[in-house]
Amino acid sequence: MHATISHPNDLDAHWMPFTANRLFKSAPRLFVGAEGNYYLSSDGRRILDGMAGLWCVNAGHGHPRIREAIKAQADGLDYVSCFQMGHPEAFTLANRMVGMLPDGLDHVLFSNSGSEAVDTALKVALAYHRRRGEGGRYRLIGRARGYHGMGFGGLSVAGISRHRRDFGPLLPGTAHLPHTLDLARNAFSRGEPEHGVELADDLERLVQIHDASTIAAVIVEPVAGSTGVLPPPKGYLKRLREICDKHGILLIFDEVISGFGRLGASCAAEAFGVTPDMITCAKGLTNGAVPMGATVVGKHIYDAFMTGPEAAIELFHGFTYSGHPLACAAGLATLQVYEEEGLFERTRKIADHWEQAAHALKGAPHVIDIRNIGLVAAIEFAPRPGGPGQRSAECAEACYQDGVLVRAGADLIVLSPPLTIEPDEIDRIFASIRKALDAIA
Repeated sequence: MHATISHPNDLDAHWMPFTANRLFKSAPRLFVGAEGNYYLSSDGRRILDGMAGLWCVNAGHGHPRIREAIKAQADGLDYVSCFQMGHPEAFTLANRMVGMLPDGLDHVLFSNSGSEAVDTALKVALAYHRRRGEGGRYRLIGRARGYHGMGFGGLSVAGISRHRRDFGPLLPGTAHLPHTLDLARNAFSRGEPEHGVELADDLERLVQIHDASTIAAVIVEPVAGSTGVLPPPKGYLKRLREICDKHGILLIFDEVISGFGRLGASCAAEAFGVTPDMITCAKGLTNGAVPMGATVVGKHIYDAFMTGPEAAIELFHGFTYSGHPLACAAGLATLQVYEEEGLFERTRKIADHWEQAAHALKGAPHVIDIRNIGLVAAIEFAPRPGGPGQRSAECAEACYQDGVLVRAGADLIVLSPPLTIEPDEIDRIFASIRKALDAIA
């Protein structure tokens, strides 16, 4: 019989993800509530959320419409499998998503996270080419510094070495494009950098090495997020689309972060005017209230599977919780909130204030670059000699003590607040960062 947890510091049993467990448990940071743009800490402080949870609480915490929708669904239908059966909300949500995404992306496979959405997209790409008689297309191309979740497929096409190091050799037959960060030419860019469209041409080099007949798909984040906010150079995504079309390669946009308003549009594909063959999404789909992911595919992909005997299963893939009723209820309510409160339009209007506040940190101690687009930004620091990552960690801790939650990674502070952030709250976030930087050696 397990012992009852008697106090909040009895923390040992939980092996926390992406956390220095021993350090955290020696001085735990616990949240016990959340409302709007704020968390409530266990010591009674209101903490301004500069990360929208983890890029996901776009409509603010505890939104009453979303909360009530989940409660109502739990009172009715708590669970049903979507294998050979279904429930109305899954079909309604899929149709609602298709209606707001770019034309041609019109079928939805539900999953439970961005990681699963990515692995789903990669599997669909391989199976699609096999269905068309091109089973030799097995190669998957990602990008350096890319993040595509924690599944084996997503790790294989991702390009953050520390994430991959302990789990090799991962999937065979992958290759990677170069990342798009160019501090020499693009430091302190606002929005899309001017330089770097030619980096997309590296796909032609990979075609020359491997031959197009072996390449199934290319997957990129339109705006690379977890690696430190890398907006695409002007024309870069359009060039990738053209090269993929030329060689019959599928193009996948990982929009787990950039989807649902972060760039002031339904997705980055809409914001940049480039339509991929598939989009993966999660996070903002349900405002983070219930885990859910989705892979949205083009009609040409879906139609390739809708052949053969009508009673035959077309795709042997899915999850126990695909299209979970509570997640669908949260998703439907979240999309309704985005529309009724005009949050995408609001993001476009407030993005200029966000940009000005972020770039006002130019010249602050240790800052070597500032990058922003929509309601996302990164501040990059010069590493401390002999102590990479220390300055960002110290900055994040100082901000937390000042009542502002930001995210540290490598020598970066990364920001993605709720889309409901107010101008004075934006000013508070960046004032807290400046105060921290002034005190850091």
